[in-house]
Amino acid sequence: MSVKSESDEEFRTRFRAFLQESHPGRGPKDPPERIAWQRAWQATMFDRGFAGPSWPVEYGGMDLSFPKQVIYQEELTRARVPRALGTGQGIVAPTIIAYGTQDQRNRWLAPMLRGDKIWVQGYSEPGAGSDLPGLTTSARREGDEYIVNGQKIWTTQGPLADVIFALVRTGTRESRQEGITYLVIDAHAPGVQIRELRDITGGHAFGEIYFDDVRVPVADRIGEENGGWPLVRTSLGHERAAGAMNQAANYRRVLDEFIELLRDRGLDRDPLVRDRIAELETEVRIMRYNAIRVISDIVAKGEPGPASSVSRLLITGFEQRLHEFAVEALGPAGLVGRGSVHAVQRGRWLYGFLRTRASTIGAGTAEIQRNTVAEQVLRLPRDPGMPARV
Repeated sequence: MSVKSESDEEFRTRFRAFLQESHPGRGPKDPPERIAWQRAWQATMFDRGFAGPSWPVEYGGMDLSFPKQVIYQEELTRARVPRALGTGQGIVAPTIIAYGTQDQRNRWLAPMLRGDKIWVQGYSEPGAGSDLPGLTTSARREGDEYIVNGQKIWTTQGPLADVIFALVRTGTRESRQEGITYLVIDAHAPGVQIRELRDITGGHAFGEIYFDDVRVPVADRIGEENGGWPLVRTSLGHERAAGAMNQAANYRRVLDEFIELLRDRGLDRDPLVRDRIAELETEVRIMRYNAIRVISDIVAKGEPGPASSVSRLLITGFEQRLHEFAVEALGPAGLVGRGSVHAVQRGRWLYGFLRTRASTIGAGTAEIQRNTVAEQVLRLPRDPGMPARV
């Protein structure tokens, strides 16, 4: 029976059975071994036909209907299996599918989906974060190549990169968004240097990338020269939408686990605690409904639209409030980190509190998201003092 012909519940049963039978087990603690474990699981998903729920079948995806995509994310979260490494599948893949050449789709998409290549984003720079049109990393064309020089920063999983999808300036500095080009760069090419960045949790989730006369084939440009800005908007919209459903499902589980922890410690009898939990419960349900709306827009229109900014605001605000409350409710025990035998649940709530400090900055600040919602959802006048829309 094909995916198209089976009912939603038949698909749920089949997918759940696959996740149970093929589950990779608990991941190793050694970082290189853990990365290999994650990549192996991604390859298993691809080889068994369970990768890329929204991707076209011709590139290894499943091309699931809207209801089945919701089921897919729910079951994936329920099974607690590792997620794909890198940020390519949810951000650049839709851009390649929409704007790439057939050769580019054939070369890049299946290896990305299988995990053979880890793709990371090269957008933000030390002087260009929320004001992305101010980026300065340059690409000068010489024949059939671009020569790239500059720096990118806060690249999620940057140290793991095999491929970098980057924004570069091919126009003048004054050209702003009119002079930006979208390039795909080999992370192992001569002149590329990637350094780890330690964050507030003590981990190395980010990297900074340096380009020193890096040669990139013109064939690895997506879209036209100086025509990258519309592609950026597609990429960022999908970035904000990609996590909507799986994060909504994930935080449904996380909130349930937190409520159970409060019960175990007898804290759920406090009426103020119960009131806060009611607020969080309301928020996590709204997150799910809005995520469904975003996916529905993608299925119907091919683009997530401004609702993706609503999702981003909901999710980042929720995860900050949840972890703030968790640390507060646990009292002194909530301040004990992973390295201590006295840590509650291995310090996950303190770690989450520290990690989510940056939630309202990454993938476009909360201020940028509010501007998008104000202009494109509420139809309020645009603030002329703000950067061009992202």
